Amino acid sequence: MSGQKMLKFTTVGRDMPEKRPPNLRKQDFDEIYAEYAREKAAEQASRCSQCGVPYCQTHCPLHNNIPDWLRLTAEGRLEEAYEISQATNTFPEICGRICPQDRLCEGNCVIEQSGHGTVTIGSVEKYVTDTAFEQGWVKPIRPHMERSESVGIIGAGPGGLAAADMLRRQGVQVTVYDRYDRGGGLLTYGIPGFKLEKDVVMKRMAQLEDGGVQFVMNCNVGEDLSFDAIRGKHDAVLIATGVYKSRDLPGANAGGIVKAIDYLTVSNRQSFGDDVPEFDSGELDAAGKRVVVIGGGDTAMDCVRTAIRQGAESVKCLYRRDRTNMPGSQREVQNAEEEGVEFVWLSAPDGFSSDPVAGVKVQKMRLGAPDVTGRQAPELIEGADYIEDADLVIKALGFEPEDLPTLWGVEELEVTRWGTIRADFGTGATSLEGVYAAGDIVRGASLVVWAIRDGRDAATAILDYLGQAVEVAAE
Repeated sequence: MSGQKMLKFTTVGRDMPEKRPPNLRKQDFDEIYAEYAREKAAEQASRCSQCGVPYCQTHCPLHNNIPDWLRLTAEGRLEEAYEISQATNTFPEICGRICPQDRLCEGNCVIEQSGHGTVTIGSVEKYVTDTAFEQGWVKPIRPHMERSESVGIIGAGPGGLAAADMLRRQGVQVTVYDRYDRGGGLLTYGIPGFKLEKDVVMKRMAQLEDGGVQFVMNCNVGEDLSFDAIRGKHDAVLIATGVYKSRDLPGANAGGIVKAIDYLTVSNRQSFGDDVPEFDSGELDAAGKRVVVIGGGDTAMDCVRTAIRQGAESVKCLYRRDRTNMPGSQREVQNAEEEGVEFVWLSAPDGFSSDPVAGVKVQKMRLGAPDVTGRQAPELIEGADYIEDADLVIKALGFEPEDLPTLWGVEELEVTRWGTIRADFGTGATSLEGVYAAGDIVRGASLVVWAIRDGRDAATAILDYLGQAVEVAAE
């Protein structure tokens, strides 16, 4: 019977949820895609070919059982679809919104390779989980048995929260320490509302709190509380701080030149209704300004689209390679262009004029011969320099790890030559007994879905460690 519900990709075309028109969506920070109706979600899920080797699942960092929950959605069995989805993914409603599906599951869909257009996996995932919340299928965390062991987690981003969820479900006592006043990390303060509305994150935070996870907010480890104190209080510790140190440009210290993380955090705080002096003063408000964003990743896309919504006079994105070679999502580039962002390809900054800034000195580039990896390196075109007028310059050049051993006074915590924590690939175990690490602080700036995967893997390893520790203590 289920076979008749599927394999409709030859007769049913790919159809994304309706996208709000640019002239409307750039006036607010609401999400830009509408929700599927039940019939449309079932129709789109029915396009899945149910292939024997599901490349969508293979290329998902969480190895989500995508074909099965697509089939259940097509059959109208949405609660079962949710159960299958959440079995491998702690936050499917978040991944359905912000995962770069075009580079992961959807980009490797078999029917996409055959020219029929990929199954809209992310949109169906979002629909299924949103429906689960509405219908009360997302159950509170209620462990069958409480355990005496406790785990301290440093960082309330996706990696730390995924680990907290898994550990708490096993009855472990969990305390999460975070430097911000709200949990969620970059989900809350880095990613704009038009990609991830904040009530979605806050619902998961409320579920974790209701389930017994303790949160210690506004806590800067190394200043307000020492790492040793946290380690002494808990049976195991997970470091999931992410990477927040912004890469910089030489000479980029004039007024009006700001870091992407500062700009996005202020914008998100303002959306929460917080009192934000940096926004009220105009320092981090793009309204009426000529904005230039430097960088080509997803953070740069967040910045240009935020500036549009703040009412910038113009928004330009400088990137030193071409469109094909940029790291950001092509879907995000298209959305930005629809909203009025101008991309200036093959362009690199070479200084700034005036203080406060009045322009960016731009060097034009061309792509040279491919290197050993096949990627073409940018080369300078002599004599093609010019100045791009700007009142606000946002540096979106990526993030690096902070020097945690020094900041926390734990020199014995081993790091790599890149400054990331040296941790076992499978378990997240560090050089310190009972201390684990997960997410960007181990792998470098990466995707939310990888942080969730790492957090879940580390939680499994910590449970094994706690079990062994109990056995040793009993001997």
